[in-house]
Amino acid sequence: MNKTLKTIGIIALILTAGGLAVPKLLESRPAAPADYTQKTETAGPVEAKYMGKGGHEVSVYQEPVLQGFSRYTICYPSDLETTDETYPVIVLCNGSGTPVSKYLSVPEHFASWGFIVIGTEEAYDWNGFGAEMCIRHLQKLNDNERIGENENRFYQKVDFEKVGIVGHSQGGVGVFNAITEQRHGNLYKAAVSLSPTNKKLAHDLEWDYDAAQIDTPVLLLSGAGGGDDWVVTGEQLEEIYNDVSGSKVMLRRKDTPHGEMLYAANGYVTAWFMYWLQADREAGKAFWGDASEIAANPLYQDPKIRLAE
Repeated sequence: MNKTLKTIGIIALILTAGGLAVPKLLESRPAAPADYTQKTETAGPVEAKYMGKGGHEVSVYQEPVLQGFSRYTICYPSDLETTDETYPVIVLCNGSGTPVSKYLSVPEHFASWGFIVIGTEEAYDWNGFGAEMCIRHLQKLNDNERIGENENRFYQKVDFEKVGIVGHSQGGVGVFNAITEQRHGNLYKAAVSLSPTNKKLAHDLEWDYDAAQIDTPVLLLSGAGGGDDWVVTGEQLEEIYNDVSGSKVMLRRKDTPHGEMLYAANGYVTAWFMYWLQADREAGKAFWGDASEIAANPLYQDPKIRLAE
């Protein structure tokens, strides 16, 4: 009985953190500050570089859709509109009650590093359905020179050989299920799961996932230090890490609460995608070798690394 009550209490906390039981004043507060890249502390040259703005100006495109998640939002390098190049992709999986419009600074940051970044207003993304629909929408945009009466800026600009996916909390579960349960899961070449709901709690919430099916390179990040990330403790994150069969890295940021993990480690999140999707060897120095930056960064703890080319 006590375990059941504890689980119900944690569920209530998740819903509150996701914005489903907060005052109206808080509902409009962004989940990621607009200036987080300037104000978030870093402690390594790789982390600092990729927490900073990339070399591209960024544009934002939104398209309404007849789905429960209301619309697609795409952040992309502005030069996409004037070049013949193709661009790698990052798909976003939202945390509970946290549509992409509440953390737009995150996809804008990724886009500044040369990615097409797509997300939705989905409030419950544990099953990866929103991510799957993002892939299908990008395929439509890539294949059609015009959308209705309008010229399509994304025509033949999407590189489906270089697709990554990232999600926070419930969205961290969505990352796993987008890869293992959805039709286009085989497209993902790199993944990041930020503070994914632990397996026991996910099962109680009927958000089951199986990380053992994943051979996509995965970066697992959560909070630690001043108190465990209550959605996934260090022990629970390590359990997920042990399940993953392919290349993987685990890292915990000290003194960082659950909600802030949406953006606080994005220097390394960006570096992960730059390495796997843009073959950026400098970014790889964060993770590779005996002198990997994450192993010595004092802002983090409990690094675990198993990587293969």
